[in-house]
Amino acid sequence: MNTAVGRLVRVELKLMARDPLVLTFVFAFPIVTMLIIGGAFGTAPNPGFDNTNPAHWYVASYLTVVIGAAGLVMLPVHLASYRERGVLRRFAAAGFPRWSFGIAQLVIGLSVIAASAALLLAVAAPVYGIPPVAHWGPMLAGLAAGSVLFVSLGVLLGTLLPSARSAQATGLLLFFPSFLLGAGGPPPHVMGTALQHVASVLPLTLVTNSVRMPWLGLGSAAGTLAEVIVLAVAACAVAAWRAAL
Repeated sequence: MNTAVGRLVRVELKLMARDPLVLTFVFAFPIVTMLIIGGAFGTAPNPGFDNTNPAHWYVASYLTVVIGAAGLVMLPVHLASYRERGVLRRFAAAGFPRWSFGIAQLVIGLSVIAASAALLLAVAAPVYGIPPVAHWGPMLAGLAAGSVLFVSLGVLLGTLLPSARSAQATGLLLFFPSFLLGAGGPPPHVMGTALQHVASVLPLTLVTNSVRMPWLGLGSAAGTLAEVIVLAVAACAVAAWRAAL
């Protein structure tokens, strides 16, 4: 069984590395937008960013943009295209257990997120610097739980949507509001009350807060982290059930 998962992971990683959607939305888009918006607000401590360096605020935030892009755009399109072309049926006919594909996608999603996050930090380091981490444990827990949450959501969407085009449209429709309101857009203090309320309940906002607050030392995010963990467990369970059908 482990051999089956390993074979799937190796093949899928090779395919992902050549996928222009992955290269654009998961690797290039977060880096380019981080450089632009980080430069727009400068590096002097700003009350609108909890008296932190705005560029550091966005460096911490854009790791979760990577997570959102992988879960809402990359995985749904990839999996829906497989369903559309009957690839999943061929996997089953070749003797791969149905559960192995779901586990392989979890491994692949987490691997792509880790690689893209590392590249983003490598680019940010000489330009804005990487903010020192105030609390490593909670920050890493937020990254891990948030990654599992959005990879699971990506697998779930990919098993529900009927075609690659519908997955791309749905994924982009979900991604951009989440990106603008929950991680990489304007700071919360410039949003209206209604937008702040919408932003506060978005899963990507919860993940961003669970990462950014302990990273920048902005206070405890224990409650937010607990919410992310609960959502991650629920999404993972539902995605596993769907992937095994």
